[in-house]
Amino acid sequence: MYAVIVTGGKQYRVAQGDTLLVEKLDVEEGASIDFDNVLMVGEGDSVQIGAPYVAGGKVTATVKAQTRGEKVRIMKFRRRKHHQKCTGHRQYLTQIEITGISA
Repeated sequence: MYAVIVTGGKQYRVAQGDTLLVEKLDVEEGASIDFDNVLMVGEGDSVQIGAPYVAGGKVTATVKAQTRGEKVRIMKFRRRKHHQKCTGHRQYLTQIEITGISA
């Protein structure tokens, strides 16, 4: 069984036992979290598509860690002006493990 959920402005295709990194969620490590924004649930040949969300669809996950992503370098450069600026950014992420899918 798999589902497509929305969190942090992105869509993820998840199945039970999957581990993934999502945008930071304000939840402690080890806590359980429910995702109610389920766009689609599928099992074999049967697929339920929501309009926009599946009625009664819920995905349960456990928070494994609060972490940060790889550093992204941002370079600003203006030609012939003797100006360049380099900054970096590390996104805050939450690692979750999918424990259950219900529809």
